[in-house]
Amino acid sequence: MESGLCDATLLQVKNVNKSFTLHNIDGRNIHVLHDINFVINAGEHVALAGTSGAGKSTLLRILFQTYSSTSGTILFKLSSGDWVDLTQLSDSEIVALRGREIGYVSQFLRAQPRRSVIDLVTRSGIARGMNNDSARELAQLTLEKLHIAQSLWEVHTSVLSGGEKQRVNIAAGLISPPRLLLLDEPISALDPENRALALELIQELSQSGVAVLAVFHDLDAIEQVSDRIIAMEHGRIVQEGPTKTLLPLLRKGYIDA
Repeated sequence: MESGLCDATLLQVKNVNKSFTLHNIDGRNIHVLHDINFVINAGEHVALAGTSGAGKSTLLRILFQTYSSTSGTILFKLSSGDWVDLTQLSDSEIVALRGREIGYVSQFLRAQPRRSVIDLVTRSGIARGMNNDSARELAQLTLEKLHIAQSLWEVHTSVLSGGEKQRVNIAAGLISPPRLLLLDEPISALDPENRALALELIQELSQSGVAVLAVFHDLDAIEQVSDRIIAMEHGRIVQEGPTKTLLPLLRKGYIDA
């Protein structure tokens, strides 16, 4: 075990920095993340809070390795119990981890050619080790829970409304969920009723030991599903602590949200 980590620790982010080079403008470097450090335990739900441009989405993409970090280490505990540094894995090794071990749900659904709603969600379950029949059965159940009408299951995802696309995205993320789930504004387009359904399903993930790191601008959502808040400003972590401690500061504006 890595020094300073407990048995429950699933992820440790150490001194992560990220810079972008503006090749198409003047070649300058923009430093967007500065010495990011935190730990997440299995079953823990952590909210990333901060204004737009604070670096929250960039951080999630680095953890999912669609962005590479400029420096730092990201230690992740595999289901086997072994530790790996995500920043040192090959592309094929990262692809193998996605879905089964680490999942990512954005606020946008990427429509896939000739892919129906039920097929998209079913394939997420298959990617996590389920057989086709079990994955399809669970996909149907998850779509029902999120109030996706059965008449939409066989249609192409591109014809869905914004809220329907978000619910399909959530269904694909929650079916046979991975051990670490990254959520980037997954409920931004949902009406109050469907927002409540989605948050209830996200909240239930902790019962199966799934760790969640989520970006929400909705403080009520943060209060409902998170155990802890990491507040970011200008690419830095400025506060970190239990939700019951930091949420009042966010509501009063003492920390930007």
